[in-house]
Amino acid sequence: MKVGTALSILAQPGRPDVALYNEHMALGDLAEPLGFDSLFALEHHFTGYSMSPAPLQILSYYAGRTSRITLGTCVIVLPWHDPIRVAEQIALLDVMSGGRTLMGFGRGAASVEYEGFRIPMEEARPRFVESAQLIIKALTNETFDWDGEFYKIPKMSIRPRPISHPERRFYASSVSPESAEVMAKLGFGLLVVMQNEWPKAAEDVIRYREITRAVGHTARPPIVLTNVSCFPTREEARDVASRYLGEKWDSIDNHYHFSDGHLSGVKGYESYGKLAKTYTKMKDETFRSKATDFYVSIQIAGTPDDCIQQVAELRRLTGMDHLVTEFSFGSMPHHLSELNMRLFAEQVMPTLQRDAAFQGIVEPAGEISTGNEERLFAPA
Repeated sequence: MKVGTALSILAQPGRPDVALYNEHMALGDLAEPLGFDSLFALEHHFTGYSMSPAPLQILSYYAGRTSRITLGTCVIVLPWHDPIRVAEQIALLDVMSGGRTLMGFGRGAASVEYEGFRIPMEEARPRFVESAQLIIKALTNETFDWDGEFYKIPKMSIRPRPISHPERRFYASSVSPESAEVMAKLGFGLLVVMQNEWPKAAEDVIRYREITRAVGHTARPPIVLTNVSCFPTREEARDVASRYLGEKWDSIDNHYHFSDGHLSGVKGYESYGKLAKTYTKMKDETFRSKATDFYVSIQIAGTPDDCIQQVAELRRLTGMDHLVTEFSFGSMPHHLSELNMRLFAEQVMPTLQRDAAFQGIVEPAGEISTGNEERLFAPA
């Protein structure tokens, strides 16, 4: 099983952005020496929710500082970009890294980001599909042209040519059933952001596998992205997770504005409208505390032995073969983030990477979830 880590750089009041960047980049520098298999970068804009406007630029930096580790995105939001530029940047990173790329894509859910890029949010899904198809064609073919709804491309070629067929390692985050079908038809693997109870995540994986097979593609094991709080005692791990993951709620709603319910009227985002009820309740401290407890319960948190057992259960349920971890969240001090990362790398990761129990393909377990009526949705 592969184990990676992701850099999610949340702005903090009173602290310079550069100080936070330096701390997170230092964590990125630890990834390969500590034995991680992959390093992922996010994409967000304008609010400081995650100060990562150019994930491929970050990964190019690490391509020059590493020799082994896979470099991935979680995710590039395709509707915000010219797909030709994205294809060029993927090809260049593929060349610079020696073929160590793994690209994740999404369509985003923040109206502030769509407004900032002057892209109608109602066009998100068709723009995503056309961009994805165009990027695949550009990376696959020596020369190509395109005549679509949003893009008219004369005959051209992407140079330099990629060296490792990065288009065969494309993944996508999928939330709505409609998006899942679109992404399965494109032949993408599934990137799961852990935001609901694990049996529910397993149901999503199984549904995605069924759709993928139905459209004639071979289903790949999913990649799972989760927060980790790994400390010597359960109490410390729980306290750290509760405090710093509990800080997510304000940052999420400040960025996405789920609580105002505006997404219910946006074509392609109707399913997000249900989040308004949940996020409005975050103003109540009792509900907020329960939401935090639930959110911590669906992440990886505990002693190293606890973390191994939790990852084993998550793998049994979802069939994942690649776990992507975040060790720094909220306003967690850098020294705690590093302690968290180092302990996991030293006492958890070797088992995940080498023990026979974590090797091979695992069919996801089809267990029935208890059905959390309050849709939480804490995005990456």
